[in-house]
Amino acid sequence: MAAGGSAAQQAQRLSALSASFEREALSAKAEAGRYAAAAIAERKLAHRLAPLLAHGYHLLADRKWPGSRSAQLDLIVVGPSGVWIVDSKHWNDFTIAGGSMFRGDADVTDDVLRLADVANDAESAFAEVGLAPGEVRAVLAMHGHSKRIGEVGPVEVVGADDIHRYLARRGNRLSIGEVERVLTVAMQHFPAYIGPQVTSIPTLIAEPAVQELIDEIPDELFGDDEQLLSEAEVTETLTIAKLAEDIEGWMTFLHPSQAKLVRRTFNGPARIRGSAGTGKTVVGLHRAAYLARMRPDGKVLFTTFVKTLPAVQANLLKRLDPSVTERVEFVNVHSFATRLLRERGIRHNLNGRGATAQWKAAWSALRAPHKDRLAARAGTRDDDYWREEVDSVIKGRGFTTFEQYAECARPGRSIRLNMDDRRAVWALHLDYQGRLRTAGIHDFNDVILLAEKSLERQPFEGYSAVIVDEAQDLSLAMIRMLHHLVGDQQDAFTLIGDGQQSIYPGGYVLSEAGISLAGRGVVLSVNYRNTVEILDFANKTIAATGYVDIDDSTSPADATTDAGIEALESLRRHGHPPVFDHFPTAAEHDAAIVRRVRQAASNDDTSLGDIAVLCDTNYQVKKALALLKTAGVAAINLEDYEGTPVDRVKVGTIKRAKGLEFKAVLLPWTPPLPDSPDPNDERMSRAYRERYVAATRARDRLWMGSC
Repeated sequence: MAAGGSAAQQAQRLSALSASFEREALSAKAEAGRYAAAAIAERKLAHRLAPLLAHGYHLLADRKWPGSRSAQLDLIVVGPSGVWIVDSKHWNDFTIAGGSMFRGDADVTDDVLRLADVANDAESAFAEVGLAPGEVRAVLAMHGHSKRIGEVGPVEVVGADDIHRYLARRGNRLSIGEVERVLTVAMQHFPAYIGPQVTSIPTLIAEPAVQELIDEIPDELFGDDEQLLSEAEVTETLTIAKLAEDIEGWMTFLHPSQAKLVRRTFNGPARIRGSAGTGKTVVGLHRAAYLARMRPDGKVLFTTFVKTLPAVQANLLKRLDPSVTERVEFVNVHSFATRLLRERGIRHNLNGRGATAQWKAAWSALRAPHKDRLAARAGTRDDDYWREEVDSVIKGRGFTTFEQYAECARPGRSIRLNMDDRRAVWALHLDYQGRLRTAGIHDFNDVILLAEKSLERQPFEGYSAVIVDEAQDLSLAMIRMLHHLVGDQQDAFTLIGDGQQSIYPGGYVLSEAGISLAGRGVVLSVNYRNTVEILDFANKTIAATGYVDIDDSTSPADATTDAGIEALESLRRHGHPPVFDHFPTAAEHDAAIVRRVRQAASNDDTSLGDIAVLCDTNYQVKKALALLKTAGVAAINLEDYEGTPVDRVKVGTIKRAKGLEFKAVLLPWTPPLPDSPDPNDERMSRAYRERYVAATRARDRLWMGSC
């Protein structure tokens, strides 16, 4: 018998081998067909997006799927509207329901969500060049469809027929320099994919129109990867573009080091602090947007002390990430507390003026021994210092017994009190509280304490995270109340602020609230806002004062600290030195206000809306508004400003300007401060800090006037 077996057996083997070859050929042909269909789908998609090339967009086709050997991404789009990670599908039989996607009867949700994982991982790479997480979007483009179809988790499903309109609809969110910088990272993070080569598309798919479509797409469609700006050119372009924008655009600018912090994970309550101009609020806003996307089960509460600031912050968030505006709630702390009490049916009657009248009555009725003692300790018969003591130390910390007050430290308070002094203050406090109860009214501290007690008894569900801006201005009871909303969960409670900018009476440290920040504190030390000249002036203003921060650390407010040195060394933008003009008459001073406003507005990169006139009192605010109106200069009270660009000078108190910034700031009716202040004079120290806050609101120009 032949080695190969009988002729019949050989024929059988040949037949089987032939069938195997045929199956492999069919499989190879089908595989080639799939690659060909995918290639055509990608080119169709690129063809749809080609009009965007003329508007500063870049298309990176056939990019490698990070972490995979064989998978590829159809298209990465980098342009003024952000970064888009696009996958295209030729599915006809698909449905989206309840956040899931089905192809026929098969659930393909997990496959779609892989695209979201790519976007999420890419955020870290793009953070290296300052791109906020919200600017990286995952999109599934469905051929044969138009408009927005739905969403699968964070993946947006849109029709490929008009995807170019969808991508461009977000507007110009990145400058030219930012686009070029992000493009460099995109090409590194998503390298070109080299897969199976399709050489005979016409033989597999014989539709002439498809081949014509392929032929009409120019080779230049995907751009020349080598035509990139140098790092120096990118930096210069980025800076020029940002400086020329309206001030609201600048207020949402994110530096690369800040972008990393936006996505950072903290295993418990965290604190972000830094001196003026280091971008704390911007980081907070971007972090709010990031957490809102990552935590769909509850809203993010963004709160602060100043009642008008939440409206501004809400509009800034709408500008930087409109997709999450419904999931981030902006409200000041007192408004939140009163709303909580109202929704829970807890009786309260907030009456600030009535409370002041009851305080005055309690002070007048205070027995002579106690009143004489307190007057002697304060060096005046004025009751203001003692109302601050009751508001910030006793009620601000929620003390209910004299023993609590007798044993407490009083950080930030300049007058040392012995036990008899404290008994006198406590007697004043008890009489004041009794008068409030008799009158049936509450002061602002009472509202906070009532809300805190309610949350202790009945936790509130609905918030996944709380971010507190300008945290140093809140009382201990306010911090405790807000902490009750989310507790010590991961990334749930973030405090943002700077004790150096505290302009309200202090009186506590966070450890009293049982809140530990151990290992979860971040210090931002680089000033991105002010020119060297303005920052130097501001630091010298408070060089002789000190402050006690709420996280148990004491630091001198002086430009020679490590943070101050780093800020000055890293800042390279010089400008006009601050100007301090003294006038012999009020008329000359007031005329100078109008003249300086017009002078600032005459600069090409500054409009009226980029200028602020900041005052010490509400009376001065009214006077400044009247002066500008008489001179025909459009102006708006900061109480009415909501964070959207307006071509009017912004006028308000320094307290009202906290958290804001302007290209040019005028400080009229500014009294000279002593060269050597008394470090034990608490009010004088706050006056210096208030001057520091006012000066650092100015990005480019600062003028002060006195008479």
